[in-house]
Amino acid sequence: MDERLKQYEEKMQKSYNTLSEEFASIRAGRANPHLLDKIMVDYYGTMSTLQQVANVTVPEARMIQIQPWEASLIKQIEKAIMASDLGITPSNDGKVIRLVFPELTEERRKELVKDVKKRGENTKVAIRNIRRDANDSLKKAGKSSEISEDELKQLEDKVQKLTDQYVKEIDQSVEAKSKEILTV
Repeated sequence: MDERLKQYEEKMQKSYNTLSEEFASIRAGRANPHLLDKIMVDYYGTMSTLQQVANVTVPEARMIQIQPWEASLIKQIEKAIMASDLGITPSNDGKVIRLVFPELTEERRKELVKDVKKRGENTKVAIRNIRRDANDSLKKAGKSSEISEDELKQLEDKVQKLTDQYVKEIDQSVEAKSKEILTV
């Protein structure tokens, strides 16, 4: 891989990784511990991730169980979950917190699929913008005679192949996530 293209490939990979992280946080009617990845808890004045202060398990398909390392953290964890955009009210028995995920309605599933497709499209636009930037910089290098016309053609071809590869991966991710959401 040409050094000139390395930075553009890294940008495309970052765009794809961001999309994957977004998809992990979309709830599809099943309990997924990754939904809690962004929740921060005040642990003696230090903001910590939920996984750092508690054991997170999925005992059933639609339930997440959170067992804090210290019982005194239950209130803080509940407060952090309520403040998040999860939209689920936690319940606790003094030792563990349970998050029960309601079954998604057909209408809500379709909205989520639309959102997934929109995010996929936005990521493809970002990938194409990176392709445009790469091609622009290659053309400048061609005009200033840093690279030959043949090299320019080869590099532009590699950029297009990279773009096609990431667009295909995005389409596959969108398809898989949509299928997951629509599966009852």
